[in-house]
Amino acid sequence: MNTPAKPGAGSFGAYFSLRLSAFYGTLGIATGIGMPFFPVWLDYKGLSAREIGIVLAVPMIIRIICVPLVTRVADRFNTLRGAIIITSIGSIVGHLALASVDGFLAIVIAMAATAIFFTPTYPLADAYALRGLAERGKAYGPVRLWSSATFILANIGAGALIAWLTRPSIIWLITSSYVIGVVLAWLLIPQTPHHDAGGEQKPPPKSLWRMPVFVLVVLAFGLIQSSHAVYYGFSTLAWSAKGLNDTTIGVLWGIGVIAEVCLFAASGFVTRFVSPIALIVIGAAGGVLRWSVMAFDPPLALLPVLQCLHALTFCATHIGGMQFIAHLATPGRGAAAQGDLSASASAINAFAMGMSGILFSAYGDLAYAAMVLPALAGGIVALIAYFKWRDPHNERSLSP
Repeated sequence: MNTPAKPGAGSFGAYFSLRLSAFYGTLGIATGIGMPFFPVWLDYKGLSAREIGIVLAVPMIIRIICVPLVTRVADRFNTLRGAIIITSIGSIVGHLALASVDGFLAIVIAMAATAIFFTPTYPLADAYALRGLAERGKAYGPVRLWSSATFILANIGAGALIAWLTRPSIIWLITSSYVIGVVLAWLLIPQTPHHDAGGEQKPPPKSLWRMPVFVLVVLAFGLIQSSHAVYYGFSTLAWSAKGLNDTTIGVLWGIGVIAEVCLFAASGFVTRFVSPIALIVIGAAGGVLRWSVMAFDPPLALLPVLQCLHALTFCATHIGGMQFIAHLATPGRGAAAQGDLSASASAINAFAMGMSGILFSAYGDLAYAAMVLPALAGGIVALIAYFKWRDPHNERSLSP
């Protein structure tokens, strides 16, 4: 799917990459504050563990509907940058609404409205990145890693800031990151017309959903990513209950993402030798190991080691999914394919996140044992795709 770089693309490509890296950085800040500390803000607002699980599942349900719709509209009108700007502005308004409401039902409604905007932003950014970077002969991983790098800084910095400003400040820190994001989204370079423009684009000969390998990979991707549900939703609360302070918790989250950044940085080299589906299998293996040990309340000294497995459970799976989609998607369909992958994974994640609240409330750390199951199932499904699939276009194979 990569196209040759245009003459003079070197310096212009670096300019494109710099702006895109900065925008990814704001997404990493918002996620780096929200992922570990938004559940803490919900706890501060008086919600129970089960209610927190439901609130965290709401964006995943919204994503199922909104992401495919938004990404298809962005593809249809060739306006990925414009869609990113709109979703960034909507994210600000939504978080302001969240800050102003109280009570479980009001928070659920405000979260649903906010999720309409922030859930499509990453798939839109990934589609914009994969297309624009390929046109300029640039790799995806070294740009995408800035989201993870700022995620680390936000983990550590937010932990210290929240300890100083107190927990009501969490929602305002998240909102501030989206404000910066709007400015940087506006500075993104508009994408070029589709390469096959010049007439009405013909639809691909076969819908991706009619291709068994696409269905298998989407299912495997969603299962493995959903195995993070207990970790994303309740690890901060669990560690806090064991006496770890907010700064230590932020450092633990940061260690996981440092490993993730290293794999993103090396991804251009790694993907020369490891196929996308094989990366997803590796991610599943990391999940089985990671969650098996987490279920038995490991000591603090072991937690940094386990956090390093995030490079496999999240990053290897993510890179594999992105590269797989980039290979299959036809011109003008990249964002839609990203949206389908994201929405399908969210359908699985929503169920896992909802169940994580119930499991954590009843069993504490033993809830991690349940996360072994989706990781294992995802690995099995990915292995089936790995051994059975051959490239339908005969360009190259993603498996031996």
